[in-house]
Amino acid sequence: MLRAMPDDVRRTPAPWFTPDIPPALRQPDPAWDLVVTDGPVIATAIHDGHALRESLRARVALADADRRREEDPLTGLLTAVGDTRLRVRQSRFEVDLNRSREQAVYATPDACWGLQVWDAQLPEPEVAASLALHERFYAMVGELLERTVARWGCALLIDLHSYNHRRDGPDAAAAPRAGNPDIELGFTTFDARRWGGTARRFAQVLRRHPVRGALPDVRANVRFPTGGHFPEWVYAQWGDRVCTISPEYKKIFMDEWTGQADIAALYALRDGLQHAVDAVRPEFLACR
Repeated sequence: MLRAMPDDVRRTPAPWFTPDIPPALRQPDPAWDLVVTDGPVIATAIHDGHALRESLRARVALADADRRREEDPLTGLLTAVGDTRLRVRQSRFEVDLNRSREQAVYATPDACWGLQVWDAQLPEPEVAASLALHERFYAMVGELLERTVARWGCALLIDLHSYNHRRDGPDAAAAPRAGNPDIELGFTTFDARRWGGTARRFAQVLRRHPVRGALPDVRANVRFPTGGHFPEWVYAQWGDRVCTISPEYKKIFMDEWTGQADIAALYALRDGLQHAVDAVRPEFLACR
């Protein structure tokens, strides 16, 4: 059985998955795409999505391009490295799944980079509908992780994100490299005694695979010294049984202002990530 969830997660009583190996969703949810195969590696892209439910579309005040700039487009393609692959379709502006339930709906500009998201305060039924998605997501992922850990003894969770580095405008200089690695690795929400060596090997392999003709700058905990709610929740629930690594890819694989993708760079990043996952996979197969 699952452990007791935090107060911000209200599990539905019915199971989300069949008892098969690998499990299958009993009822697909239109808010996400999920592929489950038999293995200990789970890759998630919870900020990739751009969709808003119909009742919110008329209320949004933020331009579509501005909203997309603060999302993590194309990170869902990187989930190909996982045995289980989860891409959330809904925009973080509908509900931010990397925040606690109390902070998951952006009510004011100070909650989301100073942006005015809504034309007026959202009615309570709209907020409740967004929070219901938050609850469904955590209930589903909780059951999925518990099933994975029960079968394999441990799991590797790759929590994928991206970040902007040209915030001063499309023609302005990019942010200095010193504080903006090509790949920022979040190493804040796993048991360092058990998984510290694993994380270092993971980073070393990433550094060996070139992107756009150069080896990538890969560092840990530079821009984001603390983890988001999702990896923190995973650590609180499963402790040293789940190793969560949160790669934050600088948007060197796209133009963050036009949205145009650099497909070659994206594939190179995916290939490097696959090599890193493959390098540490034996450690997770040996947990049983």
